[in-house]
Amino acid sequence: MARSRAYQETLNENLADPKFAAAYLTSALEDADPSVFLLALRDVASVHGGIAKLAEAAGLNRESLYRMLSEDGNPRISSLTAVLHAFGLKLSIAPEKSRRSAHQGA
Repeated sequence: MARSRAYQETLNENLADPKFAAAYLTSALEDADPSVFLLALRDVASVHGGIAKLAEAAGLNRESLYRMLSEDGNPRISSLTAVLHAFGLKLSIAPEKSRRSAHQGA
């Protein structure tokens, strides 16, 4: 019987791909609980060398970054964009599908 790969190992391998990381973060952002997105950011950070390396790449203080990505974190938009930039990603806005279809009939 073939051995199955560990979930975390597979996730980490996939998160190294910027397209997968972007989809992963986008999906986490859609959750009603903001801590889910912060956890996803920590997952991506761990794949890219950890918080210390991310702090250096983003030009942020390591301790501030730990607080920002904590369960109760509340990142500033400038910090969030710096973190995403360090991952090779950018922040973007898209219309909600349910709202777009509701406004088209008006």
